[in-house]
Order: sequence, then structure tokens, then C-alpha cells
Amino acid sequence: MVCLLNLRNNLYFWDMCYSTALRKQREQIEQRLYDQLDAEFEVPLEFEPYFHLNGFTHGNLQIIKMDEPDKIYPASWGLVPDWATHNPSEFYKKGNTLNARSESIFEKPSFKESANDKRCLILADGFFEPHHENNVSIPHFCYQPSKEYPEGDLFLFAGLYNELDDELFTTTILTVEANPFFAEVHNKKKRMPLVLAEDLYEDWLDDGMSQPQLNELMAFGFTSEEFKAHPVSRDLYKKGIDTNKPYIVEPVEKNTLF
Repeated sequence: MVCLLNLRNNLYFWDMCYSTALRKQREQIEQRLYDQLDAEFEVPLEFEPYFHLNGFTHGNLQIIKMDEPDKIYPASWGLVPDWATHNPSEFYKKGNTLNARSESIFEKPSFKESANDKRCLILADGFFEPHHENNVSIPHFCYQPSKEYPEGDLFLFAGLYNELDDELFTTTILTVEANPFFAEVHNKKKRMPLVLAEDLYEDWLDDGMSQPQLNELMAFGFTSEEFKAHPVSRDLYKKGIDTNKPYIVEPVEKNTLF
């Protein structure tokens, strides 16, 4: 995976899906999921909406696991495989498992066990990607507008998870080769997180899926729903600034670029 690339003038630069948003209230999320999965928060008091979660803080994403598709659990962002659960902090210092390339999850030691029987869905209503112009990284907020939520509807990433113990989980977001839209947004690495089509949620969680079937799902399962993206403040890259604020998802220009 692509790690933290460099540090220049106190700015952090990322080249994958390392920042997400989930701005909706718990009730809105459960209502939105009712028709597809009828999933509810298992630990509702631990959930707070957020405008920006930086993956390198290893904060909690919200996941739906294969073995409990009617429950939503918090999971630390950055999958810790079985062979590293004795010391997660040390594992995080040496490796970056915020994302997993879909093309290699059945081969990579950190992911191959989870790929077979610990797949999950990860809740979000936006994420941030870098767009490069003249060697400058410009963060963009990516979201899926709908009639009910023009600022960004709920969607689900394909992910993997693992247990630290009976009540603590870790997780990673799958990425795939970018489609034409995201190749223009994420114009350097040309990758995108795998946002699943709604009719594939149950398939992704199905323990009867074979590796060839899962590979096909990952290759062709990206949602057909429209995404939009606009540039946002470069505060997203700066140290010492609380970017979990509404302004961080707002466009810095009146018109969006894409």
C-alpha cells in the first residue's frame, strides 16, 4: 500500500482513500439502511457523526460484518491481522493497512485470511481524494448526491475486518482501479475506494462466495450512482488543525471542477 508520502511545510500528503466523512445522525443511517439490510447500531452511544476522519489516527469507522449483517459495529481504521493482534500499536508503526488493493487481497499476508471469511461493509457519506496540479496536491471531497440528501447520501465501501478481541474490531477499505470520473479526480495514482452497488451488499457478505466470484464482484461491483467532487481547504493536510468541522467538506470555489 501507499504510505504517508512525505512531510513538507507541515503538510501531510496522501495518495489513497485515507480520509472519510459520515455526517448523518444514527437515526438517519438506520432508516436509510432499513430496506437493504435493516441494520442497527450495536453500540449507539459510541457513534458520533463526523466531517473528517483521518485514517492515520486509527479512529473508528462503522462496519457491518458477515456474521452479523443486522448490526453496525465500530472498528478501528487499519486492519490488524491475527499475527499482529498482540501488539497493534507496533504493527501500525511498521505497516499501513488503511486500504487494501482488491487485486491482491487473497495473496497479501495482512489480508488473505479476512478476505475469505471476514468481509464487511463500511459506512460513509463522503471521502477525500487528492487531485494533482503542477505537482501540488489539492484535496477534493467526493460524495454521492441524491434527492433526499443533495449534500451526500449514505453509501457503503467494501471492506475487510478482523477481531482484536470479542468486542474490538479493526478494518480496511478496498480500492480498485479508478473509473473515468475518479481517474480525473485522483489523477496521479488513479485508484478509488470500492463503493458497492446496493444490490451487491448481501453478495459481499455471503459466506458461500468463491474467490473467482468475489474477484468478479470487486472488478465490476462499483456503484453506478453518480458521484460529484469539489476542491476543499488544504487545511485537510495540515498538522495541529481540527478539521472535523463543517467547513472542511465545503467547496473552496463557487463551481466544482468535476
